[in-house]
Amino acid sequence: MLPKVNQILHIQINSIDEEEAKQEYKSRIADQDDNSIFMEIPINEKTGRLKKLYIGDEISAYFILDGGVKNYFTTSVLGFTDDVIRLIQIRKPAPETITKIQRRSFLRVPAELEMAVKYSDQLQFIAVTDDVGGGGISFLCDGYIPLAAQQMVSCWLLANYKNGQIEHIPFKGEMVRIKMLESGRQQVMMRFAEITDRDRQKIIRYCFERQLEFRKM
Repeated sequence: MLPKVNQILHIQINSIDEEEAKQEYKSRIADQDDNSIFMEIPINEKTGRLKKLYIGDEISAYFILDGGVKNYFTTSVLGFTDDVIRLIQIRKPAPETITKIQRRSFLRVPAELEMAVKYSDQLQFIAVTDDVGGGGISFLCDGYIPLAAQQMVSCWLLANYKNGQIEHIPFKGEMVRIKMLESGRQQVMMRFAEITDRDRQKIIRYCFERQLEFRKM
């Protein structure tokens, strides 16, 4: 389902500036046609400041439907109109590229991302994910590392996006299950115990891009 006129868009700018990429803005859809959405100038609700956009800016956006389902998509700025009020023209997403995220059913995708794990002050190590999702991850590490389920650990995930941007995403995770593989490595299933909504959105954005890559194969 595509967003409709008067619907609120929650957007983030895909910027190499880490502070800018963290900011979330709100905008209202004022009009649309077959190929474009025309939205009002976004506002940062925390500061009350309007956000100036430029042609070519890449945007991660979501709108919320009844039941709290978040619908994520990526788009870019195409231009501006100045009929009555200034509107920003963005590319309308194809319906099949919109990812629906419910709190209990986050999208998960296979992915090999590097991550750092701090198990304790004495034990820190590097691991590689084998799948990533908005609700948690699974990662692989050496079998000799002494790990136990139900432990809370501090982690930093390195996510790289198609536009070349790299994000270091911090979170605290609970190791739900640990499985020893025939290869001698351990597979650890982990849920996010503490993660900001902003950082969760970064992971969802990465999953969204990966899903689009799989569809093209």
